[in-house]
Amino acid sequence: MSRRVVRQSKFRHVFGQAAKADQAYEDIRVSKVTWDSSFCAVNPKFLAIIVEAGGGGAFIVLPLAKTGRVDKNYPLVTGHTAPVLDIDWCPHNDNVIASASDDTTIMVWQIPDYTPMRNITEPILTLEGHSKRVGILSWHPTARNVLLSAGGDNVIIIWNVGTGEVLLSLDDIHPDVIHSVCWNSNGRLLATTCKDKTLRIIDPRKGQVVAERARPHEGARPLRAVFTADGKLLSTGFSRMSERQLALWDPERFAAHEGMRPMRAVFTRQGHIFTTGFTRMSQRELGLWDPVTQLDAWVLLRRLKEPTLAPPPGDAESLGVVCGDCMRRCRGYRCGGPRVVYRCGVCSSLHQSCLGNAWVLGRARRVKELQGIQSGTASGTGLVTPPVLGQNNFEEPVALQEMDTSNGVLLPFYDPDSSIVYLCGKGDSSIRYFEITEEPPFVHYLNTFSSKEPQRGMGFMPKRGLDVSKCEIARFYKLHERKCEPIIMTVPRKSDLFQDDLYPDTPGPEPALEADEWLSGQDAEPVLISLRDGYMPPKHRELRVTKRNILDVRPPPGPRRSQSASDAPLSQHTLETLLEEIKALREQVQAQEQRITSLENMLCELVDGTD
Repeated sequence: MSRRVVRQSKFRHVFGQAAKADQAYEDIRVSKVTWDSSFCAVNPKFLAIIVEAGGGGAFIVLPLAKTGRVDKNYPLVTGHTAPVLDIDWCPHNDNVIASASDDTTIMVWQIPDYTPMRNITEPILTLEGHSKRVGILSWHPTARNVLLSAGGDNVIIIWNVGTGEVLLSLDDIHPDVIHSVCWNSNGRLLATTCKDKTLRIIDPRKGQVVAERARPHEGARPLRAVFTADGKLLSTGFSRMSERQLALWDPERFAAHEGMRPMRAVFTRQGHIFTTGFTRMSQRELGLWDPVTQLDAWVLLRRLKEPTLAPPPGDAESLGVVCGDCMRRCRGYRCGGPRVVYRCGVCSSLHQSCLGNAWVLGRARRVKELQGIQSGTASGTGLVTPPVLGQNNFEEPVALQEMDTSNGVLLPFYDPDSSIVYLCGKGDSSIRYFEITEEPPFVHYLNTFSSKEPQRGMGFMPKRGLDVSKCEIARFYKLHERKCEPIIMTVPRKSDLFQDDLYPDTPGPEPALEADEWLSGQDAEPVLISLRDGYMPPKHRELRVTKRNILDVRPPPGPRRSQSASDAPLSQHTLETLLEEIKALREQVQAQEQRITSLENMLCELVDGTD
């Protein structure tokens, strides 16, 4: 009988390596603003970095191929009257980037493929709706031209960049400053963390809080939350003793309960919630959470005893059933297990539900909970009596790890294709990465990339921008005080062929919905592309802003100012005219230089002949 000693994983030997010196970006004055932002955004075409600038805020945009020392007079993107706090590339147009500033405005910019001759000062769109500084930006993952902004006024505004109008405004949900905002994979829900130590799952189109969790990390420092591909939530935060932590959550499991408030969290593909935070002794921790309620345990025990019997009337919603007749919204299990016929307790209609939830069935540590549930009968069926709703199982996480003691907030970067989470702390000189699986201890430490210099920010390349020929599964852009250094994560493979197991189909640049379709209630998964032949960026697409009748737009309530848009075609025409004039002047200067040179030669010949 053989016994497996080493865990089998294709990512067990992932290693990080810094790029060579000639592949870094030198002499960049990275911003020194005290704000918990990554200060860097990257896509397959450009690298954008928030930099120091006098007289307002600015950021620099470099083509990825322009490595080496950057000229001190290299054109910047300027226009804000206060420091830039956050930048984010549009996932559906690699030439469009949004910036948020301390001057309460959001600006959308069109970056040309060529290198501009002077600073870019006129955005194609200016959005004004916040009364205080705007520190968070996030594009919708599947809908075209939908941009989210969060400001110091505790308000989240969702914009239609194509028209410059406000689609939705969430005013009364957050009582304090918002620390982070993250969309789920299809853009149906939002995960937000707030200064009140609460993590909320929000349905933005309904303006309702779907679920929330209180203090999974007991520290007072900011938390982060990130959705994973399967709807789970991964959070990072601090304990009371400032120890950094991480934890994994499943919001669909605790939607009926009060509480869910970590500060750094991301959803995982397996249905857990991964969080980072701090202990009471200020040590950083990571945790994997399995928020299975006693009701889930009751479903499991009932399945083991009588899997084909119907539940007592009125329990259809609590069992994760969605009735097509009465449209009763519930949490369903989608795992491909055996299906059981139920009768809805609201409209008495028959429908099916799957009870083969693998991650519930695979939890050996739930035996004590199953044994503690009282058994009984209901309507003569011999089923166990369901427990009272509101009893949760968040007292103990599935996995919790204390890492170190540091004041730096952990920024989680989650890769849904490989189910690897990378933890980058501001001020740290290392990147830790873990794999989340269904096998104990569920959060598996892989390795740590360490360097000598601390990181002031971090950019994360989308999967379509990686080099598949070198088995590259992640690429970071680490910000130093005066430079940006690429860091490549690689899986060692001997074969030069395309590795299908490392590169499943990944979200591409094509949107699945329009802004009006999403606002009307439609949802769609991202449009996937294959990386087998490598990714080729699409041709340059200009973002067009449609200006509507100003009389048809109602002014926003309260002290907020109305949004305005600049004339995109005019600015583009002006830029082209200036470029033509510069080209003509350059040709004229070259012609004069040739004439001067010929005249000097003639003068020399005359002088020589006279002598």
